Amino acid sequence: MSAACALIWLTNGIRRPSPDRRTVLTDPLFWVVIIPAVTFLGLSKGGFAGVGMASTPLVALVLPPLKAAAILLPILLVQDAISVWVYRRKWSAWNLKVLTPGAVIGVAAAWLLAAHVSEAAVRLAIGGIGIGFSLNTWFSRFPEKAERPTAASGVFWGVLSGFTSTFAQVGAPPFQVHVLPQRLDKMTLVGTTAIFFATVNLMKVVPYFSLGQFSQEGLNLTIALLPLAIATNFLGIWLVRRTPTAVFYKVAHVLVFVISLALLAQGAYALI
Repeated sequence: MSAACALIWLTNGIRRPSPDRRTVLTDPLFWVVIIPAVTFLGLSKGGFAGVGMASTPLVALVLPPLKAAAILLPILLVQDAISVWVYRRKWSAWNLKVLTPGAVIGVAAAWLLAAHVSEAAVRLAIGGIGIGFSLNTWFSRFPEKAERPTAASGVFWGVLSGFTSTFAQVGAPPFQVHVLPQRLDKMTLVGTTAIFFATVNLMKVVPYFSLGQFSQEGLNLTIALLPLAIATNFLGIWLVRRTPTAVFYKVAHVLVFVISLALLAQGAYALI
């Protein structure tokens, strides 16, 4: 009986398009944005965290942001499985212990506040955080040695990461504000990133179902894009392994700054 109730609940969570409605799969503009979006996701899941933040804003050009995030989620889950398997041997247990509880709170808060929080406000807030972090990194006079943040700080940035990831798949800047100053070994950083965001993405399945954001056409899209998603995922893994650690960190900081600037611009434009 409980299994039947669960099946009914999940079925109700999927919106099926009416036969006479034009679907995104037949919209040429949608394919123009979805192909680079999935490519960015693959590179991000391969290890260049931050690149994937451009994906949801791209798809949001033709779809509502929350629906765009939901369409990309099944693709993310497939890429997460690959990345977690590849990077499963090196990760920071301490960081996952302090970030994950915060992410649970952040995802739950986004679920409860989805109908009341402006997408523009979220983008402005996270863009400001990312730019502030980048500028502090580049222009501060603090020593170059690694700094370990407090557990409370980790929970705080975990909350922000889970919250913004649920709204618009832009959880990378808060996460990186917490982990980059620690100057972890490159592969440890990539492994920790892969496991953390795989966990966050799994958390988002239930909220997206309950908000009615999944659709049959979205599942069809996932199947159609799987070859591209997997290929770009492995391309990202290949690039990370061949990028020197110093260069990798410079690229990571630049990505945080550029994507945060884009988020600020999008948020400001939406408020005009």
